[in-house]
Amino acid sequence: MGKNRQQLEQELEKLLTADQIKKEEPLSRHTTFRVGGPAEYLVTPELSQLPDVVALCRQYEAPLTIIGNGSNLLISDKGLRGVVLEVGKAASGIRMVDGEDLVVRAGTLLSETANFAAKNGLSGMEFAAGIPGSVGGAVVMNAGAYGGEMKDILSGVRVLTKTGEIRVRSADELDLSYRHSRMMDEEEIVLEARLNLTQGSEVVIRARMEELRKKRVEKQPLEYPSAGSTFKRPEGYFAGKLIEEAGLRGYRIGDAQVSEKHCGFVINRGNASAAQILELMQYVQDRVKEASGVQLEPEVRLLGFSAG
Repeated sequence: MGKNRQQLEQELEKLLTADQIKKEEPLSRHTTFRVGGPAEYLVTPELSQLPDVVALCRQYEAPLTIIGNGSNLLISDKGLRGVVLEVGKAASGIRMVDGEDLVVRAGTLLSETANFAAKNGLSGMEFAAGIPGSVGGAVVMNAGAYGGEMKDILSGVRVLTKTGEIRVRSADELDLSYRHSRMMDEEEIVLEARLNLTQGSEVVIRARMEELRKKRVEKQPLEYPSAGSTFKRPEGYFAGKLIEEAGLRGYRIGDAQVSEKHCGFVINRGNASAAQILELMQYVQDRVKEASGVQLEPEVRLLGFSAG
């Protein structure tokens, strides 16, 4: 494997520029939780380079992890071996087609996309304006907020399959449901998404975006690092309410804390470790199960933790 890694590094250096490859890069710099150990290699390819990076990892049997804006991740303090491929600014871009559709590259931020739509008098992205993620990640997990979900506006995607093929899929092929998609099951990488929006007034669209921004500021602990909603919404319940009813508002382990402002968020008060955040999440799950019989499932993706 050592020889493979050396060859992989040489091939990556041929394909990418020096500033697109970072060795032993702290992933705490790349997640909204602000925790996570080093990536053996962190690479930030342009969209056109992405299939070649994936092919190299397969050729040299290197573990590959795909991240976007790091807004829905908890990465272990040990970090991640192999290649961490960040689909970010280098893989971003938006173009308008047919007057009402946007074709958006996977690394584009949702906030940027929502603002572009508003500027062009296109409605439908308002719910996503405050979600701190990328379009690719949002499509994969069918992200949503305030009654809207990506599936409401998604008409199709271009993906890279596990076998290295580029495929175009319509939305009805994607098995989109609550925080779930076909891409998640089949480990496909979203390259671009086509969003079907509707004509509207920029003034009205921006007023709605501002209304939702105020709600977020009022109800969510935006002043602290977090990964957004920590747990999925259990059917028939609200995770935050169950956590509060279990007596856990403000409960903390080190600098990991159940937010006092919104119990559905676990926050990093400054110097939390990933281990502390995970321990707190598991404690919350145990206490809620005892108190209500409901098993909470993480909405946050856990990376680099040993099974069990």
